[in-house]
Amino acid sequence: MTDPRRRHALVAAVVRGGARGGVAAMAMSGFRQVTTALELVQRTPPESMLLQTAPNLFRRVPVHRRPALVELVHWTYGAAGGVLFGLLPRRIRRRGWIGPVYGFVFWAVFEAGVSPVFGIDQRRHGTREQLALLADHLLYGTVVAAAPWPLAD
Repeated sequence: MTDPRRRHALVAAVVRGGARGGVAAMAMSGFRQVTTALELVQRTPPESMLLQTAPNLFRRVPVHRRPALVELVHWTYGAAGGVLFGLLPRRIRRRGWIGPVYGFVFWAVFEAGVSPVFGIDQRRHGTREQLALLADHLLYGTVVAAAPWPLAD
């Protein structure tokens, strides 16, 4: 990839993907406000990750500031996922179905890979919670892929 135009296009796709991922994570956060208020989700995955991987840090943060920490961590995950989306070949990013599929894959990787590695047993919360988490990841993927930029990448 020595062609400067191709390198610029890749960098632009990655930066745009990161921005889309951050915005998509924010959309997920709004959706999770509903699912937690309806008691479909007891503890969000970012909160579970913080409690499992950095419990001392989490507990040192004042209780009223913890939701902000959880959101910032979640938006960072989302931006990283958007960067990965930006690295997908352009012909794939342009497909109409890719967003929900990408969201599904993100959910499945967390459930089958990340969650067990960090000792987070999401299955204990039941089918309703799993469906709510799947739905917000489908939303994430849809938002990541639906921004007007994929065609410009």
